Amino acid sequence: MARRLYATADEYLLYTGEQTAPADIQRLVTRASEDIDAALLTAVYCTDDAGMPTHAEVKEALSDAVCAQIEYWQETGDTGTGAAGRWSSVSLGPLSLSGPRGGPSHPGAVDLADRAERALTRAGLLPGVIGECPHCHGGY
Repeated sequence: MARRLYATADEYLLYTGEQTAPADIQRLVTRASEDIDAALLTAVYCTDDAGMPTHAEVKEALSDAVCAQIEYWQETGDTGTGAAGRWSSVSLGPLSLSGPRGGPSHPGAVDLADRAERALTRAGLLPGVIGECPHCHGGY
């Protein structure tokens, strides 16, 4: 099955207001789309034959989530692997602390950007929404 990409370089630029996208934007869109897919393992929404969402509000939420995830990686210095967002180093005078940050609650969980999580929550796509597609008003 082909990979589902939920955003484009142009959507990233529009979302962030930046003038240029990162040089590796296609790779970042691919990785972020994979993370969003992993976070939505139990989400219920209508799709076409290619597995892409059919409702505009779901498409927009997925695009926003991918863009927010990439923006988060850019802010944390991550390269799309998720590793940079999990570790910290703090120094204050003679005191120095380093080690894991909050990150995902269990191994294999996705470290979602806060803005990505909010976009998915607003669209009713995060785990906990079970049953019918909320965008079809009761039908598929």
